[in-house]
Amino acid sequence: MADTTIKVSDETRDRLRTLAEERGLSTRAYVERMVAEIPTESERAERTAKAVAYVREQFGADLTDDDLREGREWRQSIARGRVGDRR
Repeated sequence: MADTTIKVSDETRDRLRTLAEERGLSTRAYVERMVAEIPTESERAERTAKAVAYVREQFGADLTDDDLREGREWRQSIARGRVGDRR
């Protein structure tokens, strides 16, 4: 296992420590868990492709490029904390 130093503000360090403790984890274990759970862009693209193929196969839906773009934009708005905001 490699050691890595990451410079963060005192507030961020303290928050990480608190979040880890609330879950019964060390800060290291908590950060490792968080990073492992977040998909990369290529993993996300692969999941999206599988989901689109499934919807097309199971429901016969012909999703257009516009439908997929709107879905990506909606997902991004959710990730940015604007849940349900489709503007």
